[in-house]
Amino acid sequence: MTRAARGLGPALVAAAWPLAAAAHGGPVDAEPSWTFDPWVVVPLLLSGSLYLTGTAVLWSRAGIGRGIRPWQVIAYSAGFLALAAALTSPLHWLGERLFTAHMVEHEIVMAVAAPLLAVARPVGAFLWALPPPLRRGLGRVGRGARIRAAWSFLTRPSVATIVHGAAIWLWHVPPLFDATVVDVTLHRLQHLSFLVTALLFWWALVRRSDYGAACGHLFVTMTHTGILGALIALAPRVLYSGQTAGAAICGLTPLEDQQLAGLVMWVPAGTVYAGAAITFMGLWIRRSAPHGQTRHAFS
Repeated sequence: MTRAARGLGPALVAAAWPLAAAAHGGPVDAEPSWTFDPWVVVPLLLSGSLYLTGTAVLWSRAGIGRGIRPWQVIAYSAGFLALAAALTSPLHWLGERLFTAHMVEHEIVMAVAAPLLAVARPVGAFLWALPPPLRRGLGRVGRGARIRAAWSFLTRPSVATIVHGAAIWLWHVPPLFDATVVDVTLHRLQHLSFLVTALLFWWALVRRSDYGAACGHLFVTMTHTGILGALIALAPRVLYSGQTAGAAICGLTPLEDQQLAGLVMWVPAGTVYAGAAITFMGLWIRRSAPHGQTRHAFS
């Protein structure tokens, strides 16, 4: 079982590579299509196969549900599927032509996939998928003073909140956002920075912050992203001329496309942050009550 599981990663990558040839920069399809960018597909397949392999190896040794809990597997699977859908499904194809779809794609990455992946804590599974010498070597590197100091700094709730917020505002500067539509490297970098900073943000809230402070950081994030969404939605003229140039394919004017995109950031995304804040607040109240649980809910 273990040998078969360890062979899963290379097999999946090999199977996906022919599909990756149809990546960004190929002919523009007349109809919505799936996007198989090797810079996206290969990391997705590697991470998914490593997680499955590591979970199988650990459970074969320690027993099912030991070390990695079933709910964590469910959370990782849901986050993985959400991320894969956002970056490879026809939603991504449409997002290159319609600002509203692009905004939906970003919110799935930052407000759906990232919190699920952070809660799942997949790093342990990834390590268990590796050969023991490599696993021990990476463990030693991870325990190094500089790595630990950098990780400790970046996952401070205040730092992670600021870094994630800065990434959101920076990439929504109109000239830079429009540039990502025509420059595939910038587009990849935009998605990577959204995902990485969102993972840091949600990890910091789940692992480093108490419940009350987590509510505060979510409120700050909900507020500043809501302001940005409102500025985009209520702008009297088109700010993102490059991104909204294809709005007609959905029967929208460029300004209408921009308004809908701003509303997506303003309302649905804000609802996700509000829901997360309410969840943390409920856990905070429960923990503060007499005989409340002291154990962290996401441990």
